Amino acid sequence: SEAIRNIALEFSRSVFLPKKTGLPLTTLIPVKPNLDCSYTADKRYSLEYGMGIVTDPYFIEGVIQGLKNLGLPANRFFIREVNCPFDFEPRGYTAMAQRAGAELRDMSAGIGVLPTKDIVWKNVPGGVWFTKIPYLSPVNAPNSWLLNIAKFKTDGMGLSLCAKNLQGTNVQGFNDHSRPYEENMLITEDSWRSDAKTVIQTNYNRHVADGIPRWARPQRETKDGGLWQETWASRCIDNNTVTKAGLHIIEGIYGRDGNGTLNGPNPPGNENSAVGEAWDYMTNVIIFGLNPFHVDIIGHWMGGHEPGNFGLFHLAKERGLSRVINPARIAIYLWGPKTFGLKFVTPAELPRTPLKTYYLQKDYLGQTEPLYHLCDEPFQYPNEPIAVRDDRPAAFVLSQNRPNPFNPFTSIEFSIPEAGNVRLEVYNAAGQRVDVLAEGFYPAGSHMAIWNTHARASGVYFYRLRFREFSETKKMTLLR
Repeated sequence: SEAIRNIALEFSRSVFLPKKTGLPLTTLIPVKPNLDCSYTADKRYSLEYGMGIVTDPYFIEGVIQGLKNLGLPANRFFIREVNCPFDFEPRGYTAMAQRAGAELRDMSAGIGVLPTKDIVWKNVPGGVWFTKIPYLSPVNAPNSWLLNIAKFKTDGMGLSLCAKNLQGTNVQGFNDHSRPYEENMLITEDSWRSDAKTVIQTNYNRHVADGIPRWARPQRETKDGGLWQETWASRCIDNNTVTKAGLHIIEGIYGRDGNGTLNGPNPPGNENSAVGEAWDYMTNVIIFGLNPFHVDIIGHWMGGHEPGNFGLFHLAKERGLSRVINPARIAIYLWGPKTFGLKFVTPAELPRTPLKTYYLQKDYLGQTEPLYHLCDEPFQYPNEPIAVRDDRPAAFVLSQNRPNPFNPFTSIEFSIPEAGNVRLEVYNAAGQRVDVLAEGFYPAGSHMAIWNTHARASGVYFYRLRFREFSETKKMTLLR
């Protein structure tokens, strides 16, 4: 717990930096973890056994503490989850919220029971299923900044990551995105389109004809075919069109395979067993970004899957929420746990932990795929532009650190026109080297290092970038 809390605190301190034009200290910060209805008397559901089931409460605590260090008071933090209030205490959330000073309470009542002050309604222009959605306040309130912290694990939708995690911010009934196509959601009649099922069936037929992988899987039960996935994904995307988060994070200190809670393909040899076990894996990854679908594409890749094989990403691109499906077209940067610098990498350089899912099993048309499997078959991606600006510079650039003056963190951006060995050093006013922020082989492009000053004294410091014959130095000021 101490190690998890500390790395989350360092993560928070290095990602959230003070800025004059940033969020005012009066901003409300709803935090959305992944909390499944997973607690039972079964010992296998103990806190230690299920580290891969829910977002780690110590990680949440560390992130909140880092934001509090910027001056945000504890009473600005609200942990929001519509599901499973009986999980709050055994999963460690009740004690964590008390330590952090954040608000956590049972908000599982539905429309007509939950007080109106606890509900924020949002219209859904162009929704396929929803016309409007109610949210647990202060999610989607005008003065709020949502922090979406999902878990690195599988379920029937593939990997249950950031885009799906947001359904737990909906008021009870509206959060049931996985309700089968054949059934109606238990929501107010004016909240969903009267022609929603017709539209979904039409879209589904078109997507099958377009060749979305696995989408043709026939319905056998209510939650196992392509039409169910089309229905769920349409609701998920509707929700994401109007739910804007400040940052999307996948907490993957532990990952989990199987159905997200108890059952899975373990011990090995149980890939076809409906009563095998789900296992936790110490994956030690944090994936974060501004676009939930881009974050989830990388998450699926790191879980051993080929993202193009998942229909959600095809629908998200069609609806304009994602510009790409191919993970190689998403700009990925490694966040270093020591100096907290950012270094551009390719998907092939990322660590991968195979996490098997029961997503759209290929057990039809003579196919014999196991119940729990990887969706890792090759996918022919279309020609897509890179998802961010082309940041390969034509010249060397060493930017002025931001903020400046600073305490205790500052970020330094640098760009190199071609791949090669880089060294970024920090010197005190006496000319003594006190830190090395970047060292090693870097690809061409823009990179960032963040200096954690630890116990350094106030004063003037200098940072110098060296790349082959190029060298440049700039000044910065630390104020305690």
